[in-house]
Amino acid sequence: MKKYLVAGLLVWLPLAITVWVLSWVLGGIDTLFAALLSVAQAMLPQSAYDFLETARHVPGLSVIVLAVLLLASGVFAANFVGQWWLALWDRLIGKIPIVKSIYNSVKQVSDTLFSSSGQAFREAVLVQYPREGAWTIAFVTGRPAGEVAALLGASPTTVMGMDPRRDWVSVYVPTTPNPTSGFFLMMPRADVVPLAMSVDEALKYVISMGVVGPPAKVPNGAAPAAAPRAPAAAATADPHRN
Repeated sequence: MKKYLVAGLLVWLPLAITVWVLSWVLGGIDTLFAALLSVAQAMLPQSAYDFLETARHVPGLSVIVLAVLLLASGVFAANFVGQWWLALWDRLIGKIPIVKSIYNSVKQVSDTLFSSSGQAFREAVLVQYPREGAWTIAFVTGRPAGEVAALLGASPTTVMGMDPRRDWVSVYVPTTPNPTSGFFLMMPRADVVPLAMSVDEALKYVISMGVVGPPAKVPNGAAPAAAPRAPAAAATADPHRN
């Protein structure tokens, strides 16, 4: 009986969680859409009230409106006039105390994460964390910059003959099963082991706490690679040390 109950749970649990997540997202969109309709009803003449009230009860209309709005915004922002207006909007927001700090921070992060030319979250790697000998999956988010890069002695590029430990990377180590929280680390590229798995596969591996492992990717039928070695600093430690 227990075996059959568990088997039935495994059949329905993924579908139930998927429906719950979609319901939560759609519920949030519907709530925002209803609030916007209420504001419109208060501002527009009485002749538009009945039309907006009917639109409030059309199922799925909020999702369609959101998709059209995002598409129109993207088309507007992609041309010269739209970029000029967006620059003007950014300057206006930049003059509002408190708001400018939140807006500029979110804008910088979103531009970095979602830019097609950016390198954030494009590579999954293995790092030793929280101690030497314990390995975890991390995601490369960029390179140290500014004052931090100068203090670390980091180089923006690796030059032939240069100490490879001067090539530093910034990585994000997610927690499990919630990858939206984690730790930001800066470490030499020599201490980072690149992975062949995609970012999506690595995220599934983290969220499932290692239960859903990615498929082994062995090039040209070769034997699997050996386990990652410890960084050079640990490998050359004093052998006489207790």
